[in-house]
Amino acid sequence: MPFRRAVALLAVAAAWVFQTLAGGPAVAADVSASAAPSTAVVFAYDRFGEDQTPSVSIRLDQFEAHLEELKDGDYQVLPLPRILEALRNGTPLPDRAVAITIDEASRSAFREAWPRLKAAGLPFTLFVATDAIDRGSPAHMTWAEVRQLAAAGVTIGGLGAATQSLVPRSAADVRAELRRMADRLQAETGQRPTLFAYPQGEVSSAVRTIVTEQGFAAAFGQQSGVLYPQADRWLLPRFVMNESFGSVDRFRLAANALPLPVTDLTPDDPFLTVNPPPVGFTVGEGIGDLSRLACFASGQGRTVLERVTEDRVEVRIKDPFPPGRSRVNCTLPTQDGRWRWLGMQFVVPE
Repeated sequence: MPFRRAVALLAVAAAWVFQTLAGGPAVAADVSASAAPSTAVVFAYDRFGEDQTPSVSIRLDQFEAHLEELKDGDYQVLPLPRILEALRNGTPLPDRAVAITIDEASRSAFREAWPRLKAAGLPFTLFVATDAIDRGSPAHMTWAEVRQLAAAGVTIGGLGAATQSLVPRSAADVRAELRRMADRLQAETGQRPTLFAYPQGEVSSAVRTIVTEQGFAAAFGQQSGVLYPQADRWLLPRFVMNESFGSVDRFRLAANALPLPVTDLTPDDPFLTVNPPPVGFTVGEGIGDLSRLACFASGQGRTVLERVTEDRVEVRIKDPFPPGRSRVNCTLPTQDGRWRWLGMQFVVPE
């Protein structure tokens, strides 16, 4: 990587973590990324050019800047199923492999994103919420438009029948919704979805179990992070892009990210029963000097870390999270200006 880009990524990463979680920047580390295994970054979009919904929409000029960045030659944008197959089979992926996903099947995704992606020759996956299409919502695609995308080679996945969180609902309700969604997609496109995205990125251990039982090959949240072979296939991360966090600098930082491989992650259920959560994890061998690791909690900034053993880290979160979604992000910079990233999204019950 050119030296100036490496320096720029280091600066942007510190600023981004500070802005996102109101914490301080991580300290630069002498950690090499050259021995990284096959990895891939997945981006999540929702709506496009809808200024009235900036929390879920990206400005068109921002999206166009992202596409220009992807076309500059440093990245390989691949179909998401190909990336998942490579990770599952242990076959190599190119450095800086990227996948694009779009949630919900909004009308703006069809009118604004699809022509731009098609012109750029970039594959993507569309996670469809079926109820809104069945209702004929003017804010969403029609089934004819979904079929047009599928016929053009777009991967079609499921986002639930509705877009509401599955977490607070009974197991019977979750199973019924997933079956209804899959049945509708099969009826309209001729294919049953094998990929799933949790609505709003919210997931519990119980919901994850139901998703695996329903036969989905992989499922995605909205926590930041990078795919790698040992990652949980039914709780895969994505970097969410919206108007507030859609600058090309932030996009470039994410596109160059590397995984922070961990095991024995606690708590094992993202749906919290203890708040603040006792966050801890064991870092994979050969990652580097963990004294350079920094973690940040939503609304609380940089947290205190305790090294329980040489490779076991516990994150001391001071205050309880408020009801709803909260995050913990941990970062470790590498020698060549890239960042290892571990993101966790928690759901706090009302």
